[in-house]
Amino acid sequence: MIEVQGLTKRYGRKVAVEDLSFTVQPGVVTGFLGPNGAGKSTTMRMILGLDRPTSGIALVDGRPYRELRAPARHVGALLEARSIHSGRNARNHLLALAATHGVSTRRVDEVIDLVGLREVAGKRAGGFSLGMGQRLGIASALLADPSTLILDEPVNGLDPEGIRWIRDLLRGLAAEGRAILISSHLMSEMALTATHLVVIGRGRLIQETTVEQFVRAASSSRVHVRSPQAAEFAELLAQAGATVSFSPATAGNPATRAVSSIPPQLTISDSIEVAGLPVERIGDLARAHGITLYELSPRLASLEDAFMDITRDAVEFATATPSTRGGNR
Repeated sequence: MIEVQGLTKRYGRKVAVEDLSFTVQPGVVTGFLGPNGAGKSTTMRMILGLDRPTSGIALVDGRPYRELRAPARHVGALLEARSIHSGRNARNHLLALAATHGVSTRRVDEVIDLVGLREVAGKRAGGFSLGMGQRLGIASALLADPSTLILDEPVNGLDPEGIRWIRDLLRGLAAEGRAILISSHLMSEMALTATHLVVIGRGRLIQETTVEQFVRAASSSRVHVRSPQAAEFAELLAQAGATVSFSPATAGNPATRAVSSIPPQLTISDSIEVAGLPVERIGDLARAHGITLYELSPRLASLEDAFMDITRDAVEFATATPSTRGGNR
C-alpha cells in the first residue's frame, strides 16, 4: 500500500509537485496519469526515497521507504529499464540483485521464466532491445516478491504480445492482493489495465477516481448529432456556448474539424459532436429552430478523450496546431 500525504517538491523557484495526496490500495491497479512535466516521475522518486520531499511524506506499507528494513520485499520498482550493467548477462544481473536482498537462485530462475527471457538469459544485457530491457526491468522489480509495485511506462518498447502479457500480469498480481501504481501515456492500454486513476497536472492532484467514473463524467458532456441541417445547427449550438466539431461521412475518416471550417454544403449523412450542452438543451434548440434530427445520443468518451478534457488547462508543453498554408519551414 502507498500513502502520499501533502507531498511537495521544489527545485529553487520551480514547483515540481505541490501538496499532493493520494492512496494506492492493495488489490488494485492504479493508473498514474498526467501530461509531460506534471510531476509523475518526481512523485515516484520521492515514494522510493530517491528524492527528498520539500514537505509532506510518502509511505509504503505504513513507513517511509528509507525506514523499510527489507525494502525490495515491500516494493518493486521500474523507473528506468536501462539502469543495468550492460556487460552482465540477464541472469547474472538478477543474481547480483538477489545476493543483496537474500533472494534465492530458484527465484531468479522463476522470474526469468515469468517475463519470457529464458532464451536470452545468458546474453549480455547491453545488447538487448528496448522491449527485452523492459522485461528484464520488470523481472528485477518482481525479484523479491514485493507487496507493492511502482512501474513507470512498463509497456514502452513492448510488441503487442508483450503489452498483452504485462496487462494480464498486472491484473493477476493485483488479484493476489498487491498494490500497483503504473504510469503510461498509452491511454487505450491504461483503460484495459487500471481500475483506479490518480490524475495530476502541474504537480497538483486533478482527480482521484475509478476509470469508469472518470470516463462517465466526460461522456455526459458529449453528444452525437446527425441532421441534414448540420451546418446550420452547428452555428446555432456554437452561439449557445457549445463546442462543436463535425466529421463528414463522405470524407471516410474520423478526423474532426472546427465549426468555423464547416463548408456551406454538407451531405445528408454528415454528423456533428457537441460538448458543453446537455442532450436535453440540444434537443430543445433543434425544436425551437425547426432543425430535423436523425440522431441525438450521448457519446461514450474514451479514456483518452476524458484525459484530454480534464488536463487541457494543465498542459505545460502544448503543441502548436499545424498550419495548412505554405511559407517558411
